[in-house]
Amino acid sequence: MKLKLLGATIALSVATLLTGCGEEETTLINGDANVGEALDYTITGIEPGAGMMGLAADTLVEYENLGGWEILESSTAGMLTELDQAIRNEEPIIVAGWTPHYKFATHDLKFLDDPKGVFGGEEDINTIVRIGLEEDMPNAFKVLDRFYWETDDMEAVMLAAQEQPFEEVAQTWIEENADRVLEWTEGVEMVDGKAIELVLTPWDTERASAHVMEAILEGLGYDVTLTPVDPALMFQRSLTVKGMLPLHHGYL
Repeated sequence: MKLKLLGATIALSVATLLTGCGEEETTLINGDANVGEALDYTITGIEPGAGMMGLAADTLVEYENLGGWEILESSTAGMLTELDQAIRNEEPIIVAGWTPHYKFATHDLKFLDDPKGVFGGEEDINTIVRIGLEEDMPNAFKVLDRFYWETDDMEAVMLAAQEQPFEEVAQTWIEENADRVLEWTEGVEMVDGKAIELVLTPWDTERASAHVMEAILEGLGYDVTLTPVDPALMFQRSLTVKGMLPLHHGYL
């Protein structure tokens, strides 16, 4: 099984606490009473049960000097709405968030310090392909093996896709980054309609990667099918179904 770093990492952790407003850095850990009062000692969270919500709760336990703070359960969409509104009104806000995400392309956000490492370290974004792909589809394998882009690239695609279909945004990104794409495709032979399937989870990070790769492979003559699946199913199929090429955010 091939493991390939795409070059985007997650700062601090998949989940961390962010402050999204104001020019001066805010340190929640120091127990700034003015900040707490302004925020009503509330951190805006996402869906209950999400892993980052558990980590955020652990943070309040580990940093006992925070005292009195609570995490408001919401949804990802609700958190983004609250973040946008607070920034428009020049009000402070702390949210449970992660990167890559298009909010970093639209707002000047700061990560709060986590000296105890409650959220863990940086993580990688990887491409996984099935065993035997290099022998069966050497040209496709070569492109996937070379595929590497930065967090800023991914977030730019994710942001543009809020207004346009991912297919159009991916094609635009390819046209504007022709030199980068050439690094992935140089010397790769064209094929004539060979079928290939990319499996992806329903997260915008994976949709960005998958649609860019779909357009690139189609330009090389592949007949590409994108198959969105539940994350658990993606892992299972990547191990059992011949021809699957999962593009995903995470780990083996």
